[in-house]
Amino acid sequence: MDINATIIGQFLTFAILVWFTMKYVWPPVIKTLHDREKKIAAGLDAAERSKRELEMAEHKAMSIIREAKQQATQIIEQANLHSSQVVEDAKTQAKHEGQRIIEMAQNDIEREVAQVKEALKAQLARLAIEGAEKIIQRNIDMSVHADLLNQLAAEI
Repeated sequence: MDINATIIGQFLTFAILVWFTMKYVWPPVIKTLHDREKKIAAGLDAAERSKRELEMAEHKAMSIIREAKQQATQIIEQANLHSSQVVEDAKTQAKHEGQRIIEMAQNDIEREVAQVKEALKAQLARLAIEGAEKIIQRNIDMSVHADLLNQLAAEI
C-alpha cells in the first residue's frame, strides 16, 4: 500500500473536518440534545406531579362528596325530626282545641238545659195557676190569693 499525497491530503482534510465538527458543530448539537433531554425530563416530572395532583384532587373530591352525603343525611334526619315534632305539636294543639270546644259545648248545653228548666218551671207554674184558677175560680178572690200564687210559682 502506497501512501501518497492524495491519501495524506484526504487524511488532513478528514482530520480538519473532525476537528471543525468537534469544535463548532458538535457542542451546539450536544447542547441541543441536553436541552431536549432536560425538557423531556421536566415534562415527565410535570406529568408525574400532575398525576399525583390529580390523585390528590380525586381523593379530596371523594372526601368532599362523602362529607356532603353525610351533611345531606344529617339535614334529612333533622327535617324528619322537625316534621315529626311539628306533627306532634299539631296533634297536641288539636287535642287542646278539641277539649276547649267540648267544654264550650258542655257549657252551652248546661246553659240551654238551665234555660229549658226555667222555661218549663214558668210553663208549669202558669199551667198550675190556670188549673187552680179553673178549679177554684168561684171560691177564691184573686186579689187576696195573688201573693200566695206568686210564692208558689217561685218555689216551683
